[in-house]
Amino acid sequence: MLAACLEFLGLALCVTGSLLVMVACGLPMWKVTAFIDSNIVVAQTIWDGLWMSCVVQSTGQMQCKVHDSVLALTQDLQTARALTIISAVFGVVALTVTVAGAQCTNCIKDETVKARVVNAGGVIYIISGLFVLVPLCWMANNIIVDFHDPQVPPSKKREIGAAIYIGWAATALLLLGGTLLCCSFSQVVRGAYPIKYAPTKTITVNGEFDKKHYV
Repeated sequence: MLAACLEFLGLALCVTGSLLVMVACGLPMWKVTAFIDSNIVVAQTIWDGLWMSCVVQSTGQMQCKVHDSVLALTQDLQTARALTIISAVFGVVALTVTVAGAQCTNCIKDETVKARVVNAGGVIYIISGLFVLVPLCWMANNIIVDFHDPQVPPSKKREIGAAIYIGWAATALLLLGGTLLCCSFSQVVRGAYPIKYAPTKTITVNGEFDKKHYV
């Protein structure tokens, strides 16, 4: 029962984390315009994402433009594209593996094999979280360095956008959920040590208990 609860909780956290990775990958708010000038009245806000850049006017209108060339992108954007997609694919693979070995399914009959399959799914989820964590930290570091660089003009400075925070939350869910799935593989949780019962007393032909059970 404890193993089933850990599997359900871990799988729920991991699925939520994988969905958040996909959301962060598609959102254009990885880099947001930093308002550091003395004039707080601005006409537009610029969003930079992995796939497009958007300009939001003060009137509420938004115009987005897809990046024309992949090779023209900076190295951190190219890496973020690749690793977030790999992380999302790993999330789908891990979901398939975990469901196949879950206690609520009958895809695999052997309990030992089911436990190992769930453990493999948890490991894949952890790898998925690490894959998405690398571009998030790299992008955030570049934003902070450029923000404090005096040679970068104020109009080019950016702040950390909502997509990076969503990605960090997704990473935490994936790592926590994957750890719970790996813990459900434990023999103590799964109850691998069977309960040993004392042998029952046998009755002889004449209806009396066998004397060998008496001391």
